[in-house]
Amino acid sequence: MKIAIIGAGNLGLAIAKGILHSNGATTMYLTKRNTKSIQEFEKYGNVTVTSDNQEAVKNSDILVFAVQPGHFASILEETKDLLTEKHVVISTITGFSISKIEEVIGTDKFIIRSMPNTAISVGKSMTCICSNEPGKKRVDLAKAIFNRMGHTMEIPEYQMQAATVICASGIAFWMRLIRATTQGAIQLGFDAKEAQELAMHTCNGAASLLIESGSHPEEEIDRVTTPKGCTIEGLNEMEHQGLSSSLIRGIVSSFEKISQIRKG
Repeated sequence: MKIAIIGAGNLGLAIAKGILHSNGATTMYLTKRNTKSIQEFEKYGNVTVTSDNQEAVKNSDILVFAVQPGHFASILEETKDLLTEKHVVISTITGFSISKIEEVIGTDKFIIRSMPNTAISVGKSMTCICSNEPGKKRVDLAKAIFNRMGHTMEIPEYQMQAATVICASGIAFWMRLIRATTQGAIQLGFDAKEAQELAMHTCNGAASLLIESGSHPEEEIDRVTTPKGCTIEGLNEMEHQGLSSSLIRGIVSSFEKISQIRKG
């Protein structure tokens, strides 16, 4: 695949690394206004670093846009006349709808929106994907790219804001839970480094159990709770203090905020 990452900032570089480390590109262009900080990527041999977006588009088939939202429309304008029937346009820009992209480059292009999260930098992103009508023919291609860096799910575009809350903001929610578990472990006598290690790997194990087994969370909870035991005692106290309801209310509040931002 001939891939261009238009906008090689943190997200763009994370995507580039995921593709390069899995040998997912025959050639790759990385673009940035100041290329000094990304020059080292040319050591891969098949990577060209440039500040010229048009050069990158001309020499690539798959265009992954990871620029700032305020710059996206102008970059599309700058490159739209170079787009051909071979190009696949993949946007990672939050809040920039498919219809807005179509307004600039037309409705006949293969257009895909993707919403990865910051775990893409370690190959563990939950990435949601949607497309316009022509783009449906290239969704499997987009999924193949992002599956190299985690897991993908195709959803309708109207759910992209909700997915942003669950998957992108969700990283922060899970970090806070891990931090709270770490603090609890410190209170029980572990030092800070040990406490975080215990919390991180237990969280990772819990998620892996569900992914590998396909179980419902309550099934796995039942496996570790015994009558009058310490686990059910702790769970019940957490629920009395509003653990589940607080999480749900936080998720809904975050969604309401992102909905207001989009209307504004």
